[in-house]
Amino acid sequence: MEALFAATLGILTASGVYLLLRARTFPVVMGLILLSYAVNLFLFAMGRLKTGMPAVIGRSAEYADPLPQALVLTAIVIGFAMTAFILVLALRGLGELKTDHVDGKEPR
Repeated sequence: MEALFAATLGILTASGVYLLLRARTFPVVMGLILLSYAVNLFLFAMGRLKTGMPAVIGRSAEYADPLPQALVLTAIVIGFAMTAFILVLALRGLGELKTDHVDGKEPR
């Protein structure tokens, strides 16, 4: 399970970095989204994955750590707001510059 989780995390991170290095705004936005998913999975994995355990301390002998769950929920909200903001900036740049190249000029 850990190997599959680590491979998924690595693929998401590598794909996100690759897309961030593209010269168009849409792949850059998609790269940021993939990186935020990778960070969410990493934070969730830090809580030691346990199934069927309560997230409340003191209810049973073993419990799931609630801190990574709270961090992931916060990261989801922040990632959604960041994505919306970046999409608005990309659309405004496309409207003003008439191109979606990140430098504002088409390469020759």
